[in-house]
Amino acid sequence: MYQSNFRQMKILVIGGTGTVGSHVVSHLLADGHQVRVLTTSTEKAGNLPAGVEGVIGSLEYDYTLPNAFENIEGVYMLNAHTRNEIFQGLNAIAAALRAGVSKFVYQSIHQVRGKGSHIDHFRSKIMIEDALTKSGLNYVMISPNNFYQNDLWFTQAITQWKSYPQPIGPLGLSRVDVRDIAEVVSKVMVTDRYDGQTIALAGPEILTGERTAELLTESLGYDVNYAGDDLDQFRASFSPFIPGWMLEDWAEMYDFFQKEGLAASGAELNQLTAILGRPPRTYQEFLNDHLNLFAA
Repeated sequence: MYQSNFRQMKILVIGGTGTVGSHVVSHLLADGHQVRVLTTSTEKAGNLPAGVEGVIGSLEYDYTLPNAFENIEGVYMLNAHTRNEIFQGLNAIAAALRAGVSKFVYQSIHQVRGKGSHIDHFRSKIMIEDALTKSGLNYVMISPNNFYQNDLWFTQAITQWKSYPQPIGPLGLSRVDVRDIAEVVSKVMVTDRYDGQTIALAGPEILTGERTAELLTESLGYDVNYAGDDLDQFRASFSPFIPGWMLEDWAEMYDFFQKEGLAASGAELNQLTAILGRPPRTYQEFLNDHLNLFAA
């Protein structure tokens, strides 16, 4: 049941300037919470929304964290995909313990303990989950599928080259809107109903690479073709923009998607619908809300 003393909290958002975290910050603010964001960048701290407190620090250096965690009741963490991801996650958990944090919401990956657990950044999430579970902190794991909003990184490929480049394969993913993730974070933060649980964040349809290109074509008024499943081509296309270690990690992930897919179960979607109070957003809804960004 909902706890009235948790209606308004002082919440630290780790990863609050990124694709997901910025939506989490906005949703928490709209729900009346006091929000603090940990960032390594003074520029990003200065550009936070009105009413948000920015604190400079880094999960790499635990001595920078006490100020960020001081008087914090709730923490949402989406720590960066780095070679030190596990180390950073453990530093955050230790800082939360020292500060007496009441609730720790950790963003992991959908079905992270399934057949994709061999992927480096999946394995990192599992190790952080394990540490959080054993820490004694009150926690909720939220576990999103691939984001619709990832496609905003591909606007040039879509609008200029008329190509959808994410090699997600023929089996498909139950992709999710980050706005639904943000809403769930705000909801689970203020109730004990989901404590100690993992909440899957997924969309209501299974999207293949071909189906995604079809929906883009139908919505945008110009033909968009799927670039295909060739991971060597993927490596060649993205190597100028992504560090080599990360590119190989992503290629391994897409190989897994192509061979196994990543589909939500009916029970997962039912639970998510109950938390949201409505069905999760569809990819078509995402497109409808972002059509101007894909204008050719």
